[in-house]
Amino acid sequence: MKKILFRKLINDCSLFFLISLISASTIVWVFQAVNFLDLMVEDGRDFLLYLNYTLLNFPKIISKLLPFALFFSFFYVISKYELNNELMIFWNFGVSKIQLINFFLKISLIFTVFQIILVSFIVPTTQNISRELIKSSNINFFESFIKPKKFNDNIKGLTIFADDKRKNGELKNIYLKKETAKENFQITYAKSGYFKSGNNLQILVLKNGQTINKINDDITTFSFTESTFNMSSQDSGIIKVDKIQETSTFNLIECLNRFVSTQKNKNKSRVFIQNCTIENLDNIYKELYKRFLIPFYIPTLILISLMLTIYSKENINYTKYRLFIFSIGLGIIIFSETTQKLINNNINYNLKIYIIPIIIFILIYFSVFSKLKFKQPLKTKNS
Repeated sequence: MKKILFRKLINDCSLFFLISLISASTIVWVFQAVNFLDLMVEDGRDFLLYLNYTLLNFPKIISKLLPFALFFSFFYVISKYELNNELMIFWNFGVSKIQLINFFLKISLIFTVFQIILVSFIVPTTQNISRELIKSSNINFFESFIKPKKFNDNIKGLTIFADDKRKNGELKNIYLKKETAKENFQITYAKSGYFKSGNNLQILVLKNGQTINKINDDITTFSFTESTFNMSSQDSGIIKVDKIQETSTFNLIECLNRFVSTQKNKNKSRVFIQNCTIENLDNIYKELYKRFLIPFYIPTLILISLMLTIYSKENINYTKYRLFIFSIGLGIIIFSETTQKLINNNINYNLKIYIIPIIIFILIYFSVFSKLKFKQPLKTKNS
């Protein structure tokens, strides 16, 4: 019977957790996807790229919301069990409160491992893939990102201005400035123009204009009746260097090993790793801390939610106690995120930060254990 009770409680907690996590993540993803519309509208990129890019950001959203969703789910379900007198069934069948807590702490290890896998391997991989999509993509919808009476500089080294844009896509009074080299440029003015597509090319056809070329100290000009400008060959302004959040965990560990290894190993030739510099060492420590240490706050969050079992709903201060427990859990989540900023490239100092989740867990666990063991009778609503 005890196994059935435990299975029912963990199923309720897990189901509510999945529903709340997916629901909250979907809401955040929708709002974020609206912001990413700039990739398609402002930067002129196609819808398929936009869709893939936004979907690849979903695991990152899940990883951010998982600790709160987990704490809230356990907090809500245990509160509901207490208010509906369902926890009394556990006590009547001989399940002690400390047994219930120990059972869920074992379950919390599963969630901890899952979070480590998510933030250490899945999220960096999807983030790296999303950036590679942007880096390798081309601007396909130039008509959409060129706005009249506005200087458009979405393309690296190229500024485009159009005084007017007709419904048929024709541009009036076009100004283009292309930076060809350091202190060298090309300026083109045309009375009208339009985009023409073909053979995977985007061509801007210019009519009745003039081009000015500055190469070193020489300036040349020529007029034209019709000229073409290949837009497909232009490079976008997307940052080419991967962020440290997009670097794989194996590369971060290898990079860290290069700086803490012996001089003998340092002399060996190694594969180039982006962001692997001595100046960036503190950021690498912070990223690894976020991926491997912050998830260990999850058992503490579940333990805090289980503190609701210490007192029953008959306690006159039970509502205030629930609010107190919720505030502690929320405070632990905020604290766990802020500790990342304390990490630097000093290993001995970092070790003090690393053991904080263990110390907090031990303190809370023995506090709960002592309260349950030496619990005094409390005033109830009927007393």
